[in-house]
Amino acid sequence: MPSPGIEPLTALIHRFAELHPSVTVSTQAAFTPDEVVSLVRSGACELGLLGSAAPVHPSGLDVLHVEDQPFVVVAAPGGAIEDDVTIRPESLAGQKLIASRTGSLMRSIVDDITAGGTGTEIVTVVDHRTSILPLVLTGVGVAVLPSSWTRLARRCGAVVAPIEPTAHLHVAMVSLPTHLTPAARAFLALTSSLAQRRACDA
Repeated sequence: MPSPGIEPLTALIHRFAELHPSVTVSTQAAFTPDEVVSLVRSGACELGLLGSAAPVHPSGLDVLHVEDQPFVVVAAPGGAIEDDVTIRPESLAGQKLIASRTGSLMRSIVDDITAGGTGTEIVTVVDHRTSILPLVLTGVGVAVLPSSWTRLARRCGAVVAPIEPTAHLHVAMVSLPTHLTPAARAFLALTSSLAQRRACDA
């Protein structure tokens, strides 16, 4: 899925490539937790990395909780939003928002903000999450994204501000309980180690 596909997938593939340089990791795109579960159940993928509004419990699959990602506001530099300064949803009054289509957790957070009657409005709705950061950087509006985008956004010159209170994206890896290849088992073990480290850091 788009946000877990930035992190923790980048960290996982980076470390896996160091440990197993002769193995190629192949990924497929999915946009909902149900799509991820379906790909794993059908055997199209051995492992599925997903993000959901609540913890998932698909029958017949093993679930490894990886991390919870709080949502943050990503904005172009030089505006009212300051980097690493916590803001409240009502502080976005009058801001123009970039949003995904209805049905995602990110969109539900944006809808809650605009419902407050503070003059905040959605200026563009995008299907491709990869369009969001470039739109933010060109000044079209600000975006509410999972914290997995933080490092990339800052490296591109955007500012990132925590929101309080906020929802969390629950990131998990799902797999069939049997018939994993050695490479998939190694990737799953690496994911488990990452999850343990991030739990200790939280």
